[in-house]
Amino acid sequence: MGTYQIIGANATNQNCITGETVHLYPNLKEAIFRAEKIDMNVSFLMVSGIRLILDDLKDAVDKGVAIRILCGNYLNITQPEALYLLKDALGERLELRFYNVPNHSFHAKAYFFKYPDYEEVFVGSSNLSKSALTNGIEWNYRLNSREHPADCDTFRQIFEALLVNHSLIIDDTELKKYAKQWIRPRIIQQIEELEEACPAVADSVETPDRVAQGQAAFIVEPVVPELAPLIAFPQPTGAQVEALYALKNFRREQLDKGLIVAATGIGKTFLAAFDSRDFNRILFVAHRDEILSQAVYTFKCVRRELSAGHFNGTRKDTDADIIFASVQTLGNPAYLANGPFAADAFDYIIIDEFHHAVSNYYQNIIDYFHPKFLLGLTATPERLDNQDVFALCDYNVVYEVRLKEAINKGWLVPFRYYGIYDDLDYDHVDFRNGQYDSEQLGQLASVNKRGNLIFKHYAKYGSRRALGFCINRRHALYMTNYFREQGIACCAVISGAVNEEQRELIRDRESAIGELKTGKLAVIFSVDMFNEGLDIPELDMVLFLRPTQSPIVFLQQLGRGLRKTQGKNYVNVLDFMGNYKKANLVPFLLTSEPQPEPSGRSGFRLPNEDDYPVDCLVDFDFKLIDLFKKMARDQKKMKDRLLDEFDRISDELGRRPLRLDLYVHLDESIYQTVRSKKDLNPFRDYLSFLDAIGQITAAEHELLGTPGHAFLKNIENTAMSKTYKMPVLLAFYNGGKMKQEIDDEDLYRSFKSFYEKASNRVDLLRDKSTANAMNWGKKEYVSLANRNPVHFLAQSAGEFFYQNGDRFCLAPELESYLANPVFVKQFKDIIDYRTKRFYKERLEKLQQL
Repeated sequence: MGTYQIIGANATNQNCITGETVHLYPNLKEAIFRAEKIDMNVSFLMVSGIRLILDDLKDAVDKGVAIRILCGNYLNITQPEALYLLKDALGERLELRFYNVPNHSFHAKAYFFKYPDYEEVFVGSSNLSKSALTNGIEWNYRLNSREHPADCDTFRQIFEALLVNHSLIIDDTELKKYAKQWIRPRIIQQIEELEEACPAVADSVETPDRVAQGQAAFIVEPVVPELAPLIAFPQPTGAQVEALYALKNFRREQLDKGLIVAATGIGKTFLAAFDSRDFNRILFVAHRDEILSQAVYTFKCVRRELSAGHFNGTRKDTDADIIFASVQTLGNPAYLANGPFAADAFDYIIIDEFHHAVSNYYQNIIDYFHPKFLLGLTATPERLDNQDVFALCDYNVVYEVRLKEAINKGWLVPFRYYGIYDDLDYDHVDFRNGQYDSEQLGQLASVNKRGNLIFKHYAKYGSRRALGFCINRRHALYMTNYFREQGIACCAVISGAVNEEQRELIRDRESAIGELKTGKLAVIFSVDMFNEGLDIPELDMVLFLRPTQSPIVFLQQLGRGLRKTQGKNYVNVLDFMGNYKKANLVPFLLTSEPQPEPSGRSGFRLPNEDDYPVDCLVDFDFKLIDLFKKMARDQKKMKDRLLDEFDRISDELGRRPLRLDLYVHLDESIYQTVRSKKDLNPFRDYLSFLDAIGQITAAEHELLGTPGHAFLKNIENTAMSKTYKMPVLLAFYNGGKMKQEIDDEDLYRSFKSFYEKASNRVDLLRDKSTANAMNWGKKEYVSLANRNPVHFLAQSAGEFFYQNGDRFCLAPELESYLANPVFVKQFKDIIDYRTKRFYKERLEKLQQL
């Protein structure tokens, strides 16, 4: 970097900076370059302003310059993304604070620069936004301590007083709290529209659709044209900035796997590509070719220096820096056991659409490879087939932004949802294994009466580009034919063989998408082919023409229409609903919140307007509201629902579930209800629960009422603020050959093994007293065991545990059970269940902070 000429300065008075052609930005740039200390006092920070000067501030920090910034949070104009960018880039050299006097205006703007022999202050109207620093009509005055010592000293003293007496440090906890409650104010949109029209400092270039629509911003280096050439490169935006900051902090705690939960449309693949920049060998796994193709494009944008290869049914590249793998191929046990990749072949593994990871082939990949870090990506972590997706990552959620929050922050467009009553009678359709018979339902729905209902509502809203989700192939072809008869340019995109008559109605996926984007087509009808891997920001309508049976599928399909593009203010959602099972879940899916338990006389309550994202409209036909109330009244009692769940899980597993099985497969709403009800919670005394429902074995029945049973119940219900008790119990378990007593060597081996797992170790690292655990030996682990779990088990459960010299022992009454395989299996199941439950409850506590 060299010296700077102040561009456009008034030749007669260079101290007056008036905007339009006389910009504050180059003056700040020059001052940052020369300063030994920098302080800024502004009403608000915006991403556009921070990006202009961020590289300059980083250069200053690299030279040892300390920076302090005081800003306001009134009216939410300060963008959390801007704060995250600053904290991530400048680290400990930055002191960032909020003005903290509630309901008091904070409009002062001043920029202080300390040089070796004097101080300079810019005072005026410019906040840290692009328009304020460049083309906006903003007046600022430049003064220095050599010519105006009293004035500079006054501004300095007031600034220091504000810092000391009226400010709050923005640490990670405060920033996360501010970001969570932040809702994008309308004035932000107005400011951004002004900045888009500002030609002085370009910040975007024409790029392919999926990049231009917010998945990542292609930024042109933010400089005034006279100072440097424009250079395009991709930059993280919005949720990506927040998530990347969270990932850095997450890995500082030495965790080796985590989950990102982010609504469809915020650019999770770009996020993964940005996050991968500290890793050299990368594996990206997905289950659809379309997702893999988009991922290749994304990583080429961000990691241009790395080679890319494919591992699928037709190609088996093995030497590339980044391998894009089909889960169906790589997850095949034959390829893993005898394939070309060692278990440690990859530094960084990304599992896209992580909610699919409950399937065996995903599990094979997760179990086989041992990367430095594994990242799961999903928009919909709700239980797929009622298996807890969070459990696969030990409930290590790095960052989460659901649908409601993403819309509130302006990252997705609002929806206008219309629930339209549809008199299809689902009671006459067979229902097996949680699904309606597709052929019966498709035949019932493919009639002109229903087709006309759909078309009339479609025509009402003047859509130009719509996507219709159908029941099956037959239904998609019927809808295409019916809409064509009404003069609508449309097609079906379906899989499988077709006859000559049907061929004219069908397009392949890529052709259909291209024709919809250009306006040649107005509607595409499909079944499930567009749930994932589709990016058409121009969609202005989504048609739900089938029953909602899965929260995951509902949110995926809704998300197809929520992507932002220029001129798009909202998306219309037409949902044709009848008396199908789970119909009453839909109002709550739109809020991103779980359905509450029925209460009151009617047993049903629609969410309030405030429960939905801002600027969203939700309108249900009165007949649907009556239907929801009836479904709530007819809902089974919780005990019966719990038993139905137990039977369902048994059928899925092909065996009776253990505690851990039931815990990770149980419907979340049922679990949240029974966990606090002593008489319903099966996890308080699982053997008695099995006995009550007639599922206990003869050998298990013999344990009932014995000291062995009492011991198991104690472990099921023991208090756990930390995981310390688990390695003690595992020491007694001894790999299945249970011991009556354990010594220091047993404790050391068990503790060391247990805390070598990152998900367990994190609790040690987060506690100041155990933060150095990575360097511990036998002495430290044994000391921890004796002063915590050993002491408390002996104290709180003295009837089962006691100390005898240097040994920790089980009560003599338990000796006869230690070789009993039923008792041993139950004991280990409780340890596994309590460990997994601890992860879940740890996550819940973090989410409440």
